[in-house]
Amino acid sequence: MAEERVQRRLAAILAADVVGYSRLMGVDEEGTLARLNALREELLHPKVTEYNGRIVKTTGDGTLIEFPSAVDAVQHAVDVQQALSRRNADLAERERIDFRMGVNMGDIIVEGDDIFGDGVNIAARLEGIADPGGICVSSLVHESVRSKLDVAFTNLGDQALKNIAEPVRVYRVELEKPANAAREVPGSD
Repeated sequence: MAEERVQRRLAAILAADVVGYSRLMGVDEEGTLARLNALREELLHPKVTEYNGRIVKTTGDGTLIEFPSAVDAVQHAVDVQQALSRRNADLAERERIDFRMGVNMGDIIVEGDDIFGDGVNIAARLEGIADPGGICVSSLVHESVRSKLDVAFTNLGDQALKNIAEPVRVYRVELEKPANAAREVPGSD
């Protein structure tokens, strides 16, 4: 019996998670779930389609998305975070839903509709260190997108990420920078 070969491919992986989800659910379970589902239906899912992504899975308040391009993954993240910021501007604190997002690029293992590997794990850890409403990307993503997108980055240096063997150079996407801002914040290297 021949062993089945593991299927691998390169991909950009975006991990997103709702900030303070347990607190929001504790205050209003039904309302929080309804708002999250509406956000997914009206904003997140259409943007995934627009940028050629594929939702791998949703887990409660988390979403894992695969993109064939780092540019598409980061532009998707920027669009969603900016739209959420505008959407939340007039809402009471208890009604706001904010995401943290992490984007990594790497070799992944594909098994059925799911994906695995360090590429996925690093994206999830980057999401965990992002600010509420923010995006953190790995150096691989930064190198791929820095001259292709009109966003600025701040170099956060090498970060030790939980259960990741080697430190990862991390960059924060600066969502508040004007369109003509420098592509990388001066003095950030």
